[in-house]
Amino acid sequence: MSATYDPNNIFAKILRGEIPCEKVYEDEDTLAFMDVMPRSDGHVLVIPKLGARNILDVPPEVLGALILRVQKLARAVKAATGAEGITLHQFNEPAGGQSVFHIHFHVMPRWEGVALRPHGGKMADPAMLKAHADKIRAALAAEE
Repeated sequence: MSATYDPNNIFAKILRGEIPCEKVYEDEDTLAFMDVMPRSDGHVLVIPKLGARNILDVPPEVLGALILRVQKLARAVKAATGAEGITLHQFNEPAGGQSVFHIHFHVMPRWEGVALRPHGGKMADPAMLKAHADKIRAALAAEE
């Protein structure tokens, strides 16, 4: 089993409203928001509201609900950005590349021949994040 969950990780602080985020989707179980260091334009993070470290310890019913939200967000991100494809990343433990220890999925729009920017790269302009978020929110609203 993995190490214990730290309730002071940055995503837990976002869930508690202690750190702001550019929210694109929220329901009773899930929050999705713009990655502040996006690897592609329109990069979204999808997290459960339940505190779980990663896929190794998240309850199956939470994971099941989460992946349905990931699919919903992937469709909206693709539509909103005009992407040709979507890359999903989900890292577990330091050796697996995890740097924030609250389970999360990266939803990244992709275009043929355009490489992802480095993980943990530079902070994006908040106005750009808001512009992408507005398009994604509109795509979600159009689905309903």
